Amino acid sequence: MELCLGMDEEPDKNLQVKIKGRAGTGDTIVGVCYRPPNQEDQKDKALYRQIGAASRSQALVLMGDFNHSNICWRDNTARHKQSRRFLECIDDNFLLQVIEKPTRRGVMLDLVLTNKERLVGNVKLKELSEQPGIRSGKLKP
Repeated sequence: MELCLGMDEEPDKNLQVKIKGRAGTGDTIVGVCYRPPNQEDQKDKALYRQIGAASRSQALVLMGDFNHSNICWRDNTARHKQSRRFLECIDDNFLLQVIEKPTRRGVMLDLVLTNKERLVGNVKLKELSEQPGIRSGKLKP
């Protein structure tokens, strides 16, 4: 599947699904993303535009492997420029990162981002050979 916002955007390895809410609760956008570790700046900018557009929805949950191994999530700092831009994207779009423990080799590569503080809870990771995957999580109403 491809997610492409705007005619000038190239499709990336992302999937976005809208879940219709009950009357008065609004829709929830659930997205899955893979960002290669050596992705070019131009593709990063396109990804950040997609994240910005999706974050304007009433409720967003974005999961994926973003490959920013040098981010320190405790104090939201990063050594590399690309990772600092990713942190700016998260901050500019009022997103929260909900994974609390390293997901691979002592770092958090796999993230769950949301624009509502208590929308996601109880995220558990399951080891799948060398790479863990999200086993279960709960979207709260």
